[in-house]
Amino acid sequence: MTKIQPQKEFRGVWIATVANIDWPKNANDNSEKQKRDFIEILDFYQELNFNAAIVQIRTAGDAFYKTEQAPWSKYLTGKEGEAPKEDFNSPLEWMITETHKRGMEFHAWLNPYRATFDLDTIALSEKHDFYKHPDWMLKYGKKYYYNPGLPEVQQKLTNVIEEVVANYNVDAIHFDDYFYPYKIKDEVFKDSIAFQTCGLQNQNIEDWRRSNVDSLVKNIHKVIKKSKPWVQFGISPFGVWKNKSTDANGSDTKAGQTTYEDLYADPLLWIQKGWLDYLVPQVYWSMDYPLASHQVITKWWATTTENTNLYIGNGTYKIKNNKDKAWNKKKEIPKQLSLARSQKEISGNVFFSAKSLLGKHDNVTKILKKKFYRFPSQNPSGITKTKRKVSVPKVESIQIVSNNLNTCISHSDSIPRFLNYYALNNKTPNQKLLIRKSYLSVSQNTICNQLQLTKKQLKKGIGITIIDAFGNESEVQVLKPESN
Repeated sequence: MTKIQPQKEFRGVWIATVANIDWPKNANDNSEKQKRDFIEILDFYQELNFNAAIVQIRTAGDAFYKTEQAPWSKYLTGKEGEAPKEDFNSPLEWMITETHKRGMEFHAWLNPYRATFDLDTIALSEKHDFYKHPDWMLKYGKKYYYNPGLPEVQQKLTNVIEEVVANYNVDAIHFDDYFYPYKIKDEVFKDSIAFQTCGLQNQNIEDWRRSNVDSLVKNIHKVIKKSKPWVQFGISPFGVWKNKSTDANGSDTKAGQTTYEDLYADPLLWIQKGWLDYLVPQVYWSMDYPLASHQVITKWWATTTENTNLYIGNGTYKIKNNKDKAWNKKKEIPKQLSLARSQKEISGNVFFSAKSLLGKHDNVTKILKKKFYRFPSQNPSGITKTKRKVSVPKVESIQIVSNNLNTCISHSDSIPRFLNYYALNNKTPNQKLLIRKSYLSVSQNTICNQLQLTKKQLKKGIGITIIDAFGNESEVQVLKPESN
């Protein structure tokens, strides 16, 4: 049964920049168009009451922000290493601000190990690591990769994350499923020299590869929490950890590759060690797909995952766009969301990718809005719990004009937080329905909002609270407006 409205639920969307999948639509568009297109994505998902944008800011050894660690991305400016125009010279800062303006978290998504997207190395900037550190690169298939077995590669990637967390108001750092590359038949990933140099005695190459990824995850977690403990770290692994055929603890699936055996990633270890605030397995198959059923895999993760927030990654890009006919039905995604909500261990969903519902599949979007996302919900906090008292927000001004509630609220704190507006139920004092939320960044001390309210909401009353990034909430402040 679908719960009507979880008070706390992660509702995220991946905004992929690699190969201009979602944004920018075209790297050669002028900055005004690029800004409009990004805002169109945010507005669409804000209307659906989503509360997080997971935006790709590093695709392949490049960057969507100014840094000495990597060249500007060609997917932003058309040519790698070329800076954006003056009127868009801080794109990451701008994207974060626009996302926060809409009451959504900004999760910075980075692809750590992919160094190039193709073999056209002439198109790379001289600032790219391919030229600065050729000894770090391994060619595999039609791409170059950073060699995960080299300690200096791990250090470089850790430095990249450290800089982003220090310089930008991100709410999380996010990795996708690309660790060691997906295997290509009859090709060898040539890391044997690094293995001979860095591997431990009696350690086989598979375990060594996994230990390299483990080290990176551990170090990234450490560097984030040392700097800003409220910033979360999330990873979205490939949906199948292992098939039952190779491990009795695996899922009852027949996936051609698995996250543990082929990508050398062990998310179960990471959550056991407390290195992740959330995990989003990519369960991009339909409910009853024979080789890898969404239902089977989702339930497997629900019964296997503890010590972290668990969300499910849904493949909305497959709607009416896949040979599996289940994706032609408008209820496929709603069924998947109902399943997630029916598992108490799962606390949200993430859609891949942003453009998949934008301007199409209205019949699906209508169901989502009506049945699942009618009201906003709070963002789950990370697993780093810090108990702290959050002061009650101060009401600077408040008035009602027609059915609009106009408020200006002040609140100061040293960490980010949300301002929540609740519709109160005077018959049941503890019952409150979240109807709006606004994001307050560290430096922001005041915020003014206009809310359109129903007569019933006005009569029963509105309350506000502040909830900080650790999940601590202030007492409810009941608003007493002056009518005009």
